[in-house]
Amino acid sequence: MSIDYDDHRGGGLHVSDEILGTIVPIVVYWLYSGLYCMLGGMDKYRLHTKKDEDEKNLVSKKEVIKGVLLQQVVQGVIATILFAVTGNDGDSDGNQHAGLVGFLVLARQLFVGMMVLDTWQYFMHRYMHQNKFLYKHIHSQHHRLVVPYAFGALYNHPLEGLILDTIGGALAFLFSGMSPRASIFFFSFATIKTVDDHCGLWLPGNLFHIVFKNNSAYHDIHHQLYGSKYNFSQPFFVTWDRILGTHMPYALVNRPEGGYEARPAKDCKDD
Repeated sequence: MSIDYDDHRGGGLHVSDEILGTIVPIVVYWLYSGLYCMLGGMDKYRLHTKKDEDEKNLVSKKEVIKGVLLQQVVQGVIATILFAVTGNDGDSDGNQHAGLVGFLVLARQLFVGMMVLDTWQYFMHRYMHQNKFLYKHIHSQHHRLVVPYAFGALYNHPLEGLILDTIGGALAFLFSGMSPRASIFFFSFATIKTVDDHCGLWLPGNLFHIVFKNNSAYHDIHHQLYGSKYNFSQPFFVTWDRILGTHMPYALVNRPEGGYEARPAKDCKDD
């Protein structure tokens, strides 16, 4: 893992794939969540009112920012160690597979990574709800955000951040066999998806809402009291929820004052 000057390109600065794989997802997190913060003033797309966001949440935004930054420091340290231990060379990896073969290899790695991360997070997340001690002392910190918003996506107890996100990401990286270069795209995409799931908005034309059933409305159900035993899946698919009976479908209802409300689908039949 290094930063050096490339003499063959006029002395330009060269940053290794390992460093980019560590730093880029963090930068993406704040840029993407910042975009949603700017869109948060558009009440007609909100799943909760701004008043609810300010009054129902049990933690200040200052504390949320501090908690997220702490988790990202831990993630950065673990990623640095992981890249050093695996000794994977992202530059040479790209030369081994070219064209269609290279694309198919990358697609397989990314898909495997998604499935590994989904599986790990589903079972760890569900267990943290079922175990009263773990919920009270660890996972309940994340649920202080009754009304989720974008930059609160990674607001967790440090131990939960380590178990769910950092270890889960490391397992996805190792089992998929992806290179540090591929990990830049994988973890940046996973970061964007996680932020999107917590953004508290339902924007028209949002591809995440079209392609993935696991979206901001689906996860909003989980953050409400009636949905705390359902919709554990994150961040990509709802596969494990469907297989294991913890899937709670949602319906969007227009609020009279503007915006939407995500409700369990069965509660909206008579609306």
